[in-house]
Amino acid sequence: MNHRLILLLFLGVDALILFFESSTLSISYYEAKILYDASTVLHYIIATSLDLFGHNDIALRLPMVLMHLISVLLLYSISKPYLKYDRDRLWLVAIYMLLPGINSAALLVDESGMIIMLLLLFIYSRRYSVVVQYTLLVSFLFVDFAFAFLFFGLFIYGAKTKDTVLALLNVVLLISAFLLYGFDDFGVPKGHFLDALALYAAIFSPIIFIYLFYVLYRWFVTKRQDILWYLSSIVLVTSLLLSLRQQIAIQYFAPYLILAMPLAAQTFLNSYRVRLSIFRGKYRALFSISLALLVINAVIVMFNRELYQFIERPSKHFAYDHHVAKEVAVLLHENSVSCIDADNKKMQLRLQFYGVSKCSRYLLRPIYDAEAIPVTIRYRGIPVYERYVSKLPMHQLDR
Repeated sequence: MNHRLILLLFLGVDALILFFESSTLSISYYEAKILYDASTVLHYIIATSLDLFGHNDIALRLPMVLMHLISVLLLYSISKPYLKYDRDRLWLVAIYMLLPGINSAALLVDESGMIIMLLLLFIYSRRYSVVVQYTLLVSFLFVDFAFAFLFFGLFIYGAKTKDTVLALLNVVLLISAFLLYGFDDFGVPKGHFLDALALYAAIFSPIIFIYLFYVLYRWFVTKRQDILWYLSSIVLVTSLLLSLRQQIAIQYFAPYLILAMPLAAQTFLNSYRVRLSIFRGKYRALFSISLALLVINAVIVMFNRELYQFIERPSKHFAYDHHVAKEVAVLLHENSVSCIDADNKKMQLRLQFYGVSKCSRYLLRPIYDAEAIPVTIRYRGIPVYERYVSKLPMHQLDR
């Protein structure tokens, strides 16, 4: 089958899975804050999608899905100089689509998905005029603080390659980013190095993260550094150094490690193919185990509600913050309740997305009342949320 048709098939299946998962999620408090409180570029993108396609969960997550699909195409394209065969690039994008962090970035309203797409777009733009590259860099300054690390990496790359214009432009952009956004030192100095490593391992899966780290080191000692190596390695080292004294915002750093994936694929395949068949066993085993773990993780994410059967406290479920709110709003509307005091600012803001505003006429509380309306949400028969809706008497409302 033609490799482009296979790529389109990958994209189609991935999109269907993501839209299915979108329909099973509720807006989280963090996502609601981006939608209602923020004035970021991502805020305006999401708001535009909701205006065009209606106020629903699919429209909420549609921009993230589209940015993810564009990122897949960009990764497939920029990996061409590193991977000789089209089938190798197909394997690369398949693994990319299965990464835990990529699945999250493709679904959740968060800056990570946008940052990944724009980083890959910048690398792709290097095929074209310098004007396009520099225009993108200047525009990135006004998108998000995360691009300060792109400017830092490009400054070092420009200095090393004696590209004076690139180095000067990026040092100016770097200074401008700090002046525009400032820098949060995250309070009292405290080591979070192991936490940072754990986050990276969770985003990429442990085996793949370790291999990416190894590849960056190997390219360093063999002096094969190119722009992908500079950006991914410099930002990774910067994040780990910062983690020695403070908790890092992982969404600023993790997208840069995606740029190392073509390097890792090339290194792995070269090591595999230079060996005789009888000596390729450990490489097949490493690849098979990594792929199996990624597939298992993807299946768990897709059917994550089944996990409530094995969790004593529903709030400990990894996706609990993205559950419940939509179902609560549906039950409230079915009982003709269009506004309520949720006594919880996070749930209050989430309910706002589903058309339930804040008022003092009704109360949503965990306290049982004989006249209250029970609000119980069950997943696969397991109660995961229990509250009661009470209506305040008129004389109390007057107060």
